[in-house]
Amino acid sequence: MINNDWLVMLAMLLYFVVVVVIGFIYTKRSNSSSEEYFLGGRGLGPWLTALSAEASDMSGWLLMGLPGVAYFTGASDAMWTAIGLFIGTYLNWKFVAKRLRKYSEVANNSITVPDFFSNRFHDKKHILMTMAAIIILVFFCIYTGSCFVTCGKLFATLFGWDYTTMMVLGALIVFLYTFMGGYLSVCTTDLIQGAIMFFALATVFIGSVTAAGGVENTVQFLQSIPGFLSGTEIAAPVTDELGNQIMEGNEPLFGPAGTYGLITIVSGLVWGLGYFGMPQVLIRFMSVRHSSDIKKSRIIAMIWLFVSLSSAVCIGLIGRAVIPTAFATQAAAESVFIVLSQMLLPSFFCGLVVSGIFAAAMSSSSSYLLISGSAVANNIYKGLFRRNATDREVMIVARITLVCVLLFGIFISLDQNSSIFNIVSYAWAGFGASFGPLMLLSLYWRRTTMQGAAAGMVAGALTVVAWKNLIAPLGGWFAIYELAPGFLVSLLVIVVVSLLTKEPSEEVLHEFDTYMDADV
Repeated sequence: MINNDWLVMLAMLLYFVVVVVIGFIYTKRSNSSSEEYFLGGRGLGPWLTALSAEASDMSGWLLMGLPGVAYFTGASDAMWTAIGLFIGTYLNWKFVAKRLRKYSEVANNSITVPDFFSNRFHDKKHILMTMAAIIILVFFCIYTGSCFVTCGKLFATLFGWDYTTMMVLGALIVFLYTFMGGYLSVCTTDLIQGAIMFFALATVFIGSVTAAGGVENTVQFLQSIPGFLSGTEIAAPVTDELGNQIMEGNEPLFGPAGTYGLITIVSGLVWGLGYFGMPQVLIRFMSVRHSSDIKKSRIIAMIWLFVSLSSAVCIGLIGRAVIPTAFATQAAAESVFIVLSQMLLPSFFCGLVVSGIFAAAMSSSSSYLLISGSAVANNIYKGLFRRNATDREVMIVARITLVCVLLFGIFISLDQNSSIFNIVSYAWAGFGASFGPLMLLSLYWRRTTMQGAAAGMVAGALTVVAWKNLIAPLGGWFAIYELAPGFLVSLLVIVVVSLLTKEPSEEVLHEFDTYMDADV
């Protein structure tokens, strides 16, 4: 490991200074109004929209969680998850982005996802807004924790420093520029971070192939591990009673390959459904400069995502050939990208590349903090308790919320053995099931009612929690990723309750029938 390498630290320090300065640059503009602070005044161009959406979406999970899964159990889990994410991203850009951009402005200029749900159904009592805000607060606290785990693991692996100290420091840096700069600082740094992530993944992927002795040697070694490169089998590391993989000299021990059946393939692909309900992505659609920019943004986003996902999976696989005995658990294997960067790159460039990990964690956690703040301040405080609150009051409450979410995220990140992949999967399912079906039906089905929307949101969230903790442990088909049953239950509940309740008012129906005509 690199200990106190000043060139690595210099490169990372330069990066930190840049993002914090960006936060201060946007302070004055962001504080001009709550719409500027939470949505950037709907002024994002196609490049900023695309890279901000993907960088905030992928987080440190892309550079640590996904390679860690590939390193420890082979291609199947990581590959099917990546395929599901790629398909889901495309469908979200294709079928949600343009409609949401138009409808969110037509529906009383909604500036947050909870705002949109309430305004879409003319919910005068703000029931939908409050429910959505609470769901966002709960699952984003979990999500934020996964990003702080990324920060702690990065510095602990890179320099051997104390995990907890560095996790807290990373969290404070994220908090600082989000607190000061608002949405514009988050999106602008996302543009930089997205570029760094892309460069980092491509560089380490190419370098690791070379270090492993070329493609042919790498494939030959990995094929010797039962099921490691298969899409229908999964590698089975032999572990001791503590769950650590057993090593013999320079060889990791694997048992016979396990079956990777239909249920697990579906669970991987189902990840794509989560995109329809992901607030940090949906808010980017709402803030794009004009709906006509969506197509260009979609092309940029898909190219970025294809290269990034495929590189992340391959880095994990090749890492097993380059450093086969370096990690004994999946949680530890999530540092494979860092270790390969240290091995393959000169110190200063290593610092720039591993900044991509911190970039990913920062881009996501800053979005989570900001959206949580907007949910409490704009949707609960102003929407429910003090409807005549000034912009200044709203932003004060938002920043108090940022502090609370920061502290909770730090608390759940204290365990350095936490798996980033597992933490993210739970929060991803929560958002996908709670908001995904409702977002699709809000944009495409005029008969959707407010009662159906409320019931579906709650049903989706509760199904995810119940399935994860009570039903999935039963095994078999019940072990399917909780997003699938949560999404289906929510969809069914919305349709059934909407059909059983009174049809929306003429005003709501007219708004639905004409929103796509808006030139925004």
